[in-house]
Amino acid sequence: MPVMSDLLLPLPQSPEYARACAALGVDVRACQRQLQGQATLRWQTQSRRLGLLGRVDLISRGPVAENPMLLRSWLARWQNWHDGRPLLLNAAGMDAADLRKAGFWPLMTPASLALLPLSDAATMRAALHQKWRNRLNRAEAAGLTIRYRPLEAHHWVLKAETAQARARGYRALPPAFSLAFAQANPGKALVCEAKCKGAPVAAIVILRHGHMATWQIGHTKPEGRKTHAMNLLLWRAMTELSEQGHRMLDLGTVNTDDAPGIAHFKRGTGARIDRQSGSWLHLGALAPLARRLPARLAA
Repeated sequence: MPVMSDLLLPLPQSPEYARACAALGVDVRACQRQLQGQATLRWQTQSRRLGLLGRVDLISRGPVAENPMLLRSWLARWQNWHDGRPLLLNAAGMDAADLRKAGFWPLMTPASLALLPLSDAATMRAALHQKWRNRLNRAEAAGLTIRYRPLEAHHWVLKAETAQARARGYRALPPAFSLAFAQANPGKALVCEAKCKGAPVAAIVILRHGHMATWQIGHTKPEGRKTHAMNLLLWRAMTELSEQGHRMLDLGTVNTDDAPGIAHFKRGTGARIDRQSGSWLHLGALAPLARRLPARLAA
């Protein structure tokens, strides 16, 4: 299916994501429609089984539209392109009132994402917060060696990420997904690694997809924290991605309650904070109730 070249597709809506899922045996279906002349809407749907609900379809961070105003049109018409099964929508750019009107029931409050525009190095450096820039300066003077290369299965950061997720109790796409992404999309899964005196001290994994890229994994060791290696790694990734033609780097969720340090680090890059629209479920029996749900209960 052709993809409009100007669309900024987040990772779950990208063809690269679909290829990685296919490699893992997960079916992802892409759909594209033109509305109001030539304006384009595109979305990807995957399916999973959820207890008594049976098969539930999932659209995460979609649809993606050339014109955000088209999202309201999609809400009014999506059932024409769907087979009637329950739909879980991790919505972006949609109004809660419109979602309720379309029969969607709220499940989770909106998350916030840090989205970093990529441009020339001078512009990006000027956008860094002062403390972030100072730490970058210190990292650049710390004698770190930086390597930027395709992700390989044996890289230590994958095992470190598994242990870190288990210890901190967070859920994210597992390292196996990053490896599947690398195998299905040669050259688009990259690891940026910092070494100090020959020993690795920090690494990040970046997934490239269309005009966007996603910071998928990040891990730093004590020596890496001491030398602010993560600042330098992310800066190198920013400049490399910009030179490769990417326009946006997705730094993931910003959670000031549970991870204030990481949230502060992401904000320091000059990223804009983009509040999503929450998680919503469309289920036939719930739809009439959702349409009458008071706004205060769907905030």
